[in-house]
Amino acid sequence: MGDVIKFKRPSPRAKSDGRTLCQSGFHKWKVVTARRFDVKRGKLVTVERCTRCGAERTQYT
Repeated sequence: MGDVIKFKRPSPRAKSDGRTLCQSGFHKWKVVTARRFDVKRGKLVTVERCTRCGAERTQYT
């Protein structure tokens, strides 16, 4: 028989902060209303920021 390997569980603090969720790609996006227009492209911009980790993504409409 093989050896049994024990895995380390994430700490409760890491779970509550959402670090494990954001690392897995499950961000919690919220729309930022400060910037709405891209001057160079001449298009409307929707900027979203993750409330847990602070990552940003932009969508052009």
